[in-house]
Amino acid sequence: MSKILPKTSHQITVCESNFLRLKKILQDFSKDIYLFETVNPDLTSNPISFKVIHRTKHTLLIEAKQKIELGQIKNFTMRIQVSLDAKLSEVISFQGEKAVPHFMKILKMQSKDEKIQQNRFLTEWLESIFLSGINTEYKIK
Repeated sequence: MSKILPKTSHQITVCESNFLRLKKILQDFSKDIYLFETVNPDLTSNPISFKVIHRTKHTLLIEAKQKIELGQIKNFTMRIQVSLDAKLSEVISFQGEKAVPHFMKILKMQSKDEKIQQNRFLTEWLESIFLSGINTEYKIK
């Protein structure tokens, strides 16, 4: 038996973890718009928004944005597909670019693990929100 897990096992674990983080931040997905402000160590802040742009009984499509004033980076936007019944959250586009599916020819501009990188970025971004905190009426417990 192989001791190496396939990439999909890791990807599913990341998507499950991101679902739990989003569910906590977005209060069980009860509203359509969430506005937050980061609490930065240097007393500055960055606005964060999560907007449900499509809702069905089993899925949500969420657009997440954060404004940043850091060099050439001004802000970032990602779209996240949330599967409520499977309890998975997966990035489907980042900065308007969609990752190439594994069965298609990889373009020169994208790496083979683009989808994995985007979901890992979501993990790290959500973790940074938990670590640094957000300023809103809703407090993360």
